[in-house]
Parts: sequence; C-alpha cells; structure tokens
Amino acid sequence: MEQVLLKNNKVSERGGILDQVKKLKASGLYPYFNAVSSTQGATAVFGDKEVLMFGSNNYLGLSGDPRIQEAVKKAVDKYGTSCTGSRFLNGTIDLHLELENELKEFLNKEGVIIFPTGFQVNSGVIPAVADKNDFIFIDELDHASIIDGCRMSFARRVKFRHSDMADLEQKLANNGVSGDITKLIVTDGIFSMDGDIAQLDKITNLAKQHDAMVMVDCAHSIGVIGKNGSGTASHFNITDEVDLIGGTFSKSLASVGGFIAGSADLIEYLSHASRSYIFSASLPPSSTAAALAALRIIRNDNSLQIKLWENTNYAIQLMNEAGLDIGNAESPIIPIYIRNSFTTFKIAKLLFDNGVYVNPVVAPGVKETDALLRFSLTALHTKQQIEYAIENIAKLVNKYC
Repeated sequence: MEQVLLKNNKVSERGGILDQVKKLKASGLYPYFNAVSSTQGATAVFGDKEVLMFGSNNYLGLSGDPRIQEAVKKAVDKYGTSCTGSRFLNGTIDLHLELENELKEFLNKEGVIIFPTGFQVNSGVIPAVADKNDFIFIDELDHASIIDGCRMSFARRVKFRHSDMADLEQKLANNGVSGDITKLIVTDGIFSMDGDIAQLDKITNLAKQHDAMVMVDCAHSIGVIGKNGSGTASHFNITDEVDLIGGTFSKSLASVGGFIAGSADLIEYLSHASRSYIFSASLPPSSTAAALAALRIIRNDNSLQIKLWENTNYAIQLMNEAGLDIGNAESPIIPIYIRNSFTTFKIAKLLFDNGVYVNPVVAPGVKETDALLRFSLTALHTKQQIEYAIENIAKLVNKYC
C-alpha cells in the first residue's frame, strides 16, 4: 500500500499542476468545472446566478434551438440512445449517412466521414496520413488535438512560427525531399485562443511548391466564415486546393462529434485506416440528429452568420476604443491579453461577480506572457450586453494591469 501511495504522489506532483490547483482554490480564484444549470445562449445560469455568457463556442446560438431539440427527440424515439458499436461494424445508422452526404455537399468535397469527437478527428487522421519517414508541419499555436495526433504518428513533427510563411517555407525546403515522402501541413482554420484566421491561401501556395498536402481544422470556422459558414477554405475560395477539411459539431452545429472531408479515395482509405474511427463507438443518434438539423439551418439561412459578424465587429470596435490589448483579433474569438496568470484569474473572478462570464486562459494553454481572457461572441448577444461586458472588462483591466 505504501508503494502505491508513493507512485500516486509521484504522478500527482508532475508539472506542479496539483500545487497550482490547490493555491487557486485556497485563494478563491479557481474558475474551472463550475456547473451550468441552463442552456448557454447570450446568458447562462451557474447555480442560481445568471450571467452574460461570453465564454461559449455557441457562435450561431443554435444550442437550445427548438428545431434542433425536436430533431433530437425524434431520433431518440426511433433509434434509442446509442448505436452500441463502431461504424465499422454494427454502429452505422442511416442518419450518419445523411449527415455525411449533406456535409459533403456543404463543404464541396467528394467524401466525408464523421467521428465521435472533433479531438478524435485529428488524433486519428494525422497518424493515418503521415507515417515514418514522413514530415508533419504544424503552426506553433495549433490545437492540442493536432499536437496529440502528431505524437501518435511516427512522422517527424516540425513546428513553424505562428502564421509565419517565411518560416514555413524554409522548413518545407529543409525537411524531406520529393518522392515517396509525404509532407503534411496542418493548421487551425481560426485559431482557438488568438482568434486570427490562418493564411490558408498562402499555405496552399507553399504546399504546391513543395509537393505537400494541406489539412485544415475548421472547428472554429464552421458557421463563422466562408459561404454560409462552410469554413476557411471556402473563405479563401480555395476548397479544391485543400486536401483535408476537418472540424467539429460542438460549436456552431450545436452538438458533439467531428468530421473529415476530402477526396473519395482519401476518405475511403481513412475509413479503413483511422484507428480512432474504427475502434470507437459511433456518434449517438441524438448528436447526429442535432448536427444534421443545425447544418440544414445554416445551409439555408445565413442570417445568424451575418448577426454574429455584426456583433463581432461592434465588440472589436469598442475594445479598440477602450485601449484593450486584443492582438490581431479578427473573428468572434477575441483575446484580451492580460499577460499574467494570477491577474487573469483575478479579473475573470471579478467579472463573474459582476455578471459577466469569460474564460481565463493561462499557461500551459498559452505562454505565460500571453495569458488572456477569451471573449467569444454569439449571434444572440445584444449591443447592450456587449457594451456592458466591455465596459466592465475595461475598468478592471485599467485597475489591475
């Protein structure tokens, strides 16, 4: 028993994480795992406290939409709550195929397969595409699921400086040669913390020059940019030049799960080679129905996307006028840089007390010097709500920074 306890202590002390958690809880600034007791729209309820919600990824405000709720109820009535197996065996239902076919048309690609989570897309696709002797080039600010996908591959991972095309070009030239070697460039479409849009047009140009494949994770792009919210490749009008388009249903599409889209042959290959696809239970009927209903809404009506951008542009204008440090923000994800972890936690707590929820993001999620408040807009926010939130943020930032 003593030996087991020693091993447990050794694990729990790694990285000083537990010590940091205990300090934050002791100071009353610990912000994580607070239970929400409502839908998350322009507002949300934590316990019995209603706050303005500027910390969700519900960009189009479709989570809680009655049309989607009705589709979920019908799916559960027909299929039950689980598919009880993997897509490879008994876990495919006709709703999966409907969703894949409609995504294929939406994204203008030949093939699509869906995964139980967006994380599993990157952790399953990247190792299946890039093997030993291959090279994967990733932006230093790519999502953790991309990094983990690289770790699960035998390929060599090469990081390039964030959105630095000269650095990417040099690293493409210096690593690997043409032939049987695969060069895979993987980037976020909209970066999840800094809120800037990947220079996908320039990335695809470099890919052509260096015989490389391009994969873009449109987790935060779907519903936000591109024709009717069809993502980053559509935004730049270069869909044919991007080999793989991945994403998630857990943001604009009001569900959970993920997808990968590409050529018919590549998707057929991935459906037989991606371990996270083959060996995971398939997306539940309820989640599939929710994503399909949300997709049909945004394909036929871009009014929510237009409202989202009205709110985004208004918020960026107000933040610039208030002198807040928002970096190169150009999307509904607006980072407000505090650049100190403790101060970031403190301001987030005081904002919550004043009725405004934002996400504190600190190391290791970002560099310590990039500690920030992640402020995210939805189509449901009103101008008055945006004004109130930014006024409170500016006061606290001016006081403590």
